[in-house]
Amino acid sequence: MPAIQATAPKRRSRQPLKRATNVTLSADVLDAAKALELNISQVCDNHLREVVTQEQERRWRSEHADFIVAYNATIEAEGLPLDQWRTF
Repeated sequence: MPAIQATAPKRRSRQPLKRATNVTLSADVLDAAKALELNISQVCDNHLREVVTQEQERRWRSEHADFIVAYNATIEAEGLPLDQWRTF
């Protein structure tokens, strides 16, 4: 008798999981978005995704600023690694 293996349910879509939340928006903007038949959830999700990405990048640059300065100083003083073999 073959062994039975438990498998996790497969997701049909590559879309990220979504979770409901409450957001308070300016009434005039909300009314205009509804009049334009915009998908408010999608617009908010897309913009929030951009803001999160920008903040993650800003924090990464801030956290690694000392290393970047030191690396650039090393390159300035010593040149690029393997630079002598560059053909361009």
